[in-house]
Amino acid sequence: MLPKRVHILDTTLRDGEQTAGVSFNADEKLAIAKLLIRELKVNSIEVCSARVSRGEFQMLSRLCSWASEHGHLDQIEALGFVDGGASVDWLSDAGCKVVNLLAKGSLKHVQGQLGKSPQQHLDDILDTIAKAGKKGMTVNIYLEDWSNGMIDSKDYVFFMMDGLKDSGIRRFMLPDTLGILNPTQTGEFCSEMIARYPDCDFDFHAHNDYDLAAANVYEAVKAGISGIHTTVNGLGERAGNTPVSSVLAILNDQLKVPNSLDEASLTHVCRYVETISGIRIPANKPLIGENVFTQTAGIHADGDKKAGLYANSLIPERYGRVREHALGKNSGKASVLKNLEKLGIHLTSEQMKLVTDRVVELGDKKESVTAEDLPFIIADVLKSGVSATRDNIHVVNYSLSLACGMRPVASLKINIHGQDYQETASGDGIYDAFMKALWKIYDSLGKTHPKLVDYQITIPPGGKTDALVAATISWDNDGTLLKTRGIDSDQNEAAIKATIKMLNLIENIEIKTE
Repeated sequence: MLPKRVHILDTTLRDGEQTAGVSFNADEKLAIAKLLIRELKVNSIEVCSARVSRGEFQMLSRLCSWASEHGHLDQIEALGFVDGGASVDWLSDAGCKVVNLLAKGSLKHVQGQLGKSPQQHLDDILDTIAKAGKKGMTVNIYLEDWSNGMIDSKDYVFFMMDGLKDSGIRRFMLPDTLGILNPTQTGEFCSEMIARYPDCDFDFHAHNDYDLAAANVYEAVKAGISGIHTTVNGLGERAGNTPVSSVLAILNDQLKVPNSLDEASLTHVCRYVETISGIRIPANKPLIGENVFTQTAGIHADGDKKAGLYANSLIPERYGRVREHALGKNSGKASVLKNLEKLGIHLTSEQMKLVTDRVVELGDKKESVTAEDLPFIIADVLKSGVSATRDNIHVVNYSLSLACGMRPVASLKINIHGQDYQETASGDGIYDAFMKALWKIYDSLGKTHPKLVDYQITIPPGGKTDALVAATISWDNDGTLLKTRGIDSDQNEAAIKATIKMLNLIENIEIKTE
């Protein structure tokens, strides 16, 4: 039986931080916590493990202070251990009121890691719960390695549950710690726990080692589990945890179970965490990947134009996005037309054919084409009657200087509509110095300029020192997202080409065609 409502605990700041190479500082954790609670509206967040470091203690104190001031303290949770009360004291001293106690959910873990009997471990847990109660703390409990416990030592799992079910624990957390379960097992085991302990509230905590985390969440909720653990972008140890985006889609579209998540904030939160974590969202990641709302085949664009034939219930606008139509060798007139409409460009049927043929030709050569490339393609194909945007602004020359122990410096001379302008600036890197010099010129002319929102460098696998580099840069131009790309064997040269291309796009107010 489906639960009446699903409680979402997001553990990006604790379990998600166990992603190799990911470490959030106190300011980043506070910023992400605010986004998760205020924008994405998760029910609770797990923010750290007890006794990790002095820095984590200071972070938790600061976060709990903010949460208390704004009425969110009961939503802040942290991992604690069965350690004679040391974790409880550490968390309580930081101001945390909810401890997620890590206990052993399989006989193998109790014997192999703790070297204790089940009764000894149970007694230790009950002692820790009592200590937390005296501190006025709420206790949830993880049955670590519960999945293996259900497979190999079910009697042990039930022994622990029998001993804990009346101890005042709020939520029992069932982790598939090693990501070993399949959906059939998940459904059966979760159903068994709920049937045996109908008065207990259960959470399911999935890992994605077999790429089954989302499917397992589906079965867990279907079985009646009322709490699900997530991370933003699926961050987590090894293959990661269940992405909050996947859980949102499963609950809202597949199972239609009420929950607190705000769809409209999903993309913003996921991309913010992508920036802070340094872990890129795969382009084909459902709901949040760059390409998932992009139609590539021309026949799809044609069907969408005529009757929305290739759209499903995952409407991009639900997640603060829009549908796009890719350009390449599979493009037809409909794909090109969709992109031209967004740019406000109108062509005759004959011109459309010429431009479409060139897009297909470029696609055959494995060249990537974006909507922002279309004005340049039009200018090149039609030759006359079109303002060639690339001539409006161009670099006359520049000098880029990098010296050990000194800030990089860029000197730039640029021509705008036939007039030369020159500036010099230093920066935190060569490209940063170039941009500061460029914006000095723009500011002196009273010209507005876009904000850089994403900067991605791509080098072909196996590329050598002289390999071509593609710099793909996204810009926010007064609310309109533009993406330009430059290619060169030098990374900075590639970025500069992408930048000049962007300036020409913005400068060219209107393209007139016959």
